[in-house]
Amino acid sequence: MKEKAIIINVSDQQLMAIIHQGCSSKTIATAVLIVVGGPQYRVGSHRQFIQLARYLANEGITVMRFDYRGMGDSEAEKQQFDAICDDTKAAIDSLFQQQPKIQKVVIWGLCDAASAALIYAHKDARVSGLVLLNPWLENEKAMAKTMVKYYYLQRLLSKRFWIKLISGNVNFGESSKEVKGFVKSCVGNEQREKSSYQVRMLNGLQAFDGKLCLILSGTDLTAREFDQQTNSNQVWQKLHKPYCEIRRLAEADHTFSSAKFKREVELITCKFVQSC
Repeated sequence: MKEKAIIINVSDQQLMAIIHQGCSSKTIATAVLIVVGGPQYRVGSHRQFIQLARYLANEGITVMRFDYRGMGDSEAEKQQFDAICDDTKAAIDSLFQQQPKIQKVVIWGLCDAASAALIYAHKDARVSGLVLLNPWLENEKAMAKTMVKYYYLQRLLSKRFWIKLISGNVNFGESSKEVKGFVKSCVGNEQREKSSYQVRMLNGLQAFDGKLCLILSGTDLTAREFDQQTNSNQVWQKLHKPYCEIRRLAEADHTFSSAKFKREVELITCKFVQSC
């Protein structure tokens, strides 16, 4: 396996990227582009992106991980996650220039990077697949339902809560106000306008004709909110077609931080990319 640092140019600004060249004895023609998300740069939380890239490279899959503008070692002001299409295109351009044998690319993204990937993918015929982990799809109404269903109900069933209640350490005023706010959102206006990035994600899903792999954590509210919205809304039902593989890791947290779940994500990603 070879690792090489390169510079990507976007609007006269330089982005830092690392290419992990696939093991030559079994290299395949589909590469992976890891897009960073949230506050993470190209290393990833708990070195997740490095470990994923090296695992895939040892399996013959070339990988690029890069910092888009304003992240890590890249120049310029930080971009919003839904405004990195130019960065993503430039990264794929550079990947194909550096690795001429590559024919297709799978974009891999966690949280808002998954959202960014869904916004971009349909614009680029070179993208044959998406691996989306706990996509960010914020919606006040859906978040309210998620909090009531998974947080407050579990709290009422918690032994620790009842011990605090008996000892007088529960602030009823604040708790009541908080619950009322979430319940009000639950039964609020059904016609609430969606933010533009949500619409762009949905449009991207409907226009993309490649394969999808959705990996959801069982203990993560972001994943549950995504589930809440996409399961209850017919316009998202494309996610439940045969070409979309859905994998649920019941005990995993948002970033799959344990060694066990990182290995599972690596295996799922590897098999999916090979299928693309």
